[in-house]
Amino acid sequence: MVERKNIARAAGLMSAATLISRILGLVRDQAIAFFFGASGITDAFYVAFKFPNMLREIFAEGSMSAAVIPVLTDYEKEDRQEGRNLVRLLLGLSIFVVGGVCVLGIIFAEPIVSVIAYGFRAQGKEHLYEITVALLRVMMPFLLFVSLASVVMGALNTRRIFFIPALSPAMFNFSLIATISLLALRPDRPIMVAAVGVTIGGFMQLAFQAPRFSAEGYSLLPSFGFGHPGLRRIATLMLPVMIGTAAVTQINAVIANMLGTFLPEGSITYLFYAMRLIQFPVGIFGVAIGMAVLPSLSSHAHAGDMKSLKEDFSFSLRLLFFIGVPAMAGLMALRVPIVATLFQHGGWGAEATLGTAEAVLFYSLGLWAIMGVKVLASTFYSLKDTRTPVKAALLAVAVNISLGVTLMGPMKHSGLALAQAIAAIVNFSLLITLLRGRLGSVGGRGIAGSLLRAALASAIMGLALNHFASMALWTEAGRTLDKALLLLVVVPAGAAAYILGSALMRSEELGFMVKLFKDKFAKENG
Repeated sequence: MVERKNIARAAGLMSAATLISRILGLVRDQAIAFFFGASGITDAFYVAFKFPNMLREIFAEGSMSAAVIPVLTDYEKEDRQEGRNLVRLLLGLSIFVVGGVCVLGIIFAEPIVSVIAYGFRAQGKEHLYEITVALLRVMMPFLLFVSLASVVMGALNTRRIFFIPALSPAMFNFSLIATISLLALRPDRPIMVAAVGVTIGGFMQLAFQAPRFSAEGYSLLPSFGFGHPGLRRIATLMLPVMIGTAAVTQINAVIANMLGTFLPEGSITYLFYAMRLIQFPVGIFGVAIGMAVLPSLSSHAHAGDMKSLKEDFSFSLRLLFFIGVPAMAGLMALRVPIVATLFQHGGWGAEATLGTAEAVLFYSLGLWAIMGVKVLASTFYSLKDTRTPVKAALLAVAVNISLGVTLMGPMKHSGLALAQAIAAIVNFSLLITLLRGRLGSVGGRGIAGSLLRAALASAIMGLALNHFASMALWTEAGRTLDKALLLLVVVPAGAAAYILGSALMRSEELGFMVKLFKDKFAKENG
């Protein structure tokens, strides 16, 4: 029970920090939408940004945390100084490897863009191709900074420090917002200012964590002796994670971009903004719980306590579904109101709102699976098994490619969104099947029951929200304040309806959350 409270508290801190970052991210997206709308220029920006962002997921946040935390946990329990030395070696390795990748990306930007934006040249959009090349070169250093920031994040998470690392991406968003405000300095090619903001934002993610990192006794001074056995263990674990992470989260997105370059202008932008909205609950709940549970699972695995490991896995997945499924239902029901309120002003019109909202609908179908994979992957990583997720990832990629090519004809960009949603469901289903094969029973009945209760309560909530979503207000130009105020009433009302439905079905997760808040209140007022 104590470990469950620790997981819930850690997830709560990470969720709060991630919420701040995601809100700033929405402000950032609103600024880009206001100045540039949904156009070929924004398509070029998001295609260019997708490449270093894909490599960030491969080299940094996804694979780094999954490989570092289990190994560093072992070293920290035995000898903290040796753990500090290992972190310095990781910083040196990141500079050597990722720094080299950045240089290659700048040198070979043209052939890279010829692949990831093949449709631009194929359809005679030479100006968009050239802009994409220039943007990519400006944004490549972002990759090195976020890779170093991820090493720092992994070390802090090992010490059960979650809030500051989770808040660091907010610095990225703040930096980009600040640079967009300087658009008047480059009226000829203002999108370049946003690209500079991306690189500055990567540096700020690192700088923001540095004081707490140093306070924990770690040093930012890198070391370049790569023969350390811990470094080899991390590299062995990291390689499969890099492949798996790229396959599921980033290559799928790159495929959508590549296929999207053959669709009408604005399609890539619709997909980008739709995925940004999907990533809001994924980051707040899925990533937060997945990261919060990893140190606990790693400790259980280190002690050989498989019973506690399975219990904490089951609890984390049930808690995730309890929070994440209503978020999915809310996005589906309020997709047009949310997109219209956030983006329909300046250069963003009603057509862009409807196109983005349609992509949100189809992406949302796989939201529960996208979040669930975060916890499943953390469980495998805690067991120092980074190969099994790759097996599921490869199948998911094949599903996404085949369905994307098939569905983009009749459904345009929405077909690409639906293909990714189905691929996520396939990935989740295969991972949980493989985990059961390895550990035996993982509380499947309890997980299924929790998912069913959350789905029923969310369905009730969604039906109620549909009434508000059909109002004519959302299709009208302007009236942003009226829309925002209405959403501020509707969203809490929907949450209240979900909580009431969960209480009537005697949700165990709701009972746990209520008890947690009661205990916290009693402690603070005792």
